[in-house]
Amino acid sequence: MSQQYDYDLLVIGAGSGGVRASRMAAQKGKRVAVCEEDRVGGTCVLRGCVPKKLLVYASEYSSAFEDSQGFGWSSTNAKIDWPKLIETKNRELDRLNGIYNNILSSNGVETLQGRGTIVDQHTVDVAGKRYTAENIIIAVGGWPTLPNVPGIEHAITSNEALDLAELPRRIVIVGGGYIAVEFAGIFAGMGAEVTEIIRADRILRGFDDDLRSELEREMTKRGINIMGSTTVQCITKKDNHYEIVLGDGETIETDAIMYATGRKPKIDGLGLENIGVDISDGGAIKVDRNYKTNVDSIYAIGDVTDRVCLTPVALAEGMALVEHLYGADRNSVDYDNIPSAVFSQPPLGVVGLTEAQARERYERVDVYTSSFKAMKHTLSGRDERTFMKLIVDPVSDKVIGAHMMGPDAAEIMQGIGIAMKCGATKAQFDATIGIHPSAAEEFVTMREKRP
Repeated sequence: MSQQYDYDLLVIGAGSGGVRASRMAAQKGKRVAVCEEDRVGGTCVLRGCVPKKLLVYASEYSSAFEDSQGFGWSSTNAKIDWPKLIETKNRELDRLNGIYNNILSSNGVETLQGRGTIVDQHTVDVAGKRYTAENIIIAVGGWPTLPNVPGIEHAITSNEALDLAELPRRIVIVGGGYIAVEFAGIFAGMGAEVTEIIRADRILRGFDDDLRSELEREMTKRGINIMGSTTVQCITKKDNHYEIVLGDGETIETDAIMYATGRKPKIDGLGLENIGVDISDGGAIKVDRNYKTNVDSIYAIGDVTDRVCLTPVALAEGMALVEHLYGADRNSVDYDNIPSAVFSQPPLGVVGLTEAQARERYERVDVYTSSFKAMKHTLSGRDERTFMKLIVDPVSDKVIGAHMMGPDAAEIMQGIGIAMKCGATKAQFDATIGIHPSAAEEFVTMREKRP
């Protein structure tokens, strides 16, 4: 590499993808710096996956306490100490932030504190000081967006929901995506009265239709009021609560209102216009198969490209890009059969095609489903069903879609994802001996095709 630059590689954004790319490039002997305006760790560690799942864990105890009575335990009259939970959650985030900082420093990556602004194709301004690099990676992720609704300044997003000083007695969540669904479960599990308002007729657009219906049914059983085909006209602050006027004129009173209606790449102020980086209509940075923008030396990975907005995908893209720049130049990330989960209550795990997607791509598909009460609930008395679904291409016999709603769905689907990545067939699923008694065994015992 030429010594005319301060660094071989400068990464803007120290989230999951940026940290991974920085570390791997440094391990290859490159001079690397990463700039970050916030704490190191990014959305996943500080404002997303990790704190959210810690709150999911906390909220599940209310159901566990209820279920335990069917197994002979006495009622505990347990009550959540919300401030204590937030304090312990933040302590864990501090620990993780320290780990991420150590990862960078121990690998020789220099951390530059401040928002990075691109000056030209080899120069980045960080807090008023300019640094040059042969290559620049943009990995700044995404940020929650809010619609233009009168009174929207009274709403919070998932960012603020993770750090509320008090647990609201009533909360309205606007949105039907996975973030909205997960926070509905969190607040309901904590004892709040939850209303979820969605513009569409059902939650989780883009997921398998059967899964959407099954989860909506289970969320309703848990006391969450889901209002489909509904919009918000305006929000008004009253003395000690908020009033929401809906599209049909109906009003709702609530103690908090959270919007989870979308996220956008956080590109404002990056200086992309200075060098003419191509941006999509949705505000994402356009990249080719090797994550290069239309400007030589400028690359982008993760949520800022709005491809598949998942932490493990950003990690994989960071590794693939470093290999492309400094290594064996292997192929880009394979985006087929990426397992994912929704930490709703009950949780979802999915990999591959939905039934609707499969019917669009294939002339014919076979569908297998199973719905049952989990063994645990035969004694707990909880009225909850587990649902599983396999979608098969009858020509090749390959399993092209797997979907589950129920306890441990994410853990189970990780293994199913490996099998599908290997091209497993339905016959191979059928030939696999199940683990009994378990819910997972249903995936290898489904024999009857749905008509």
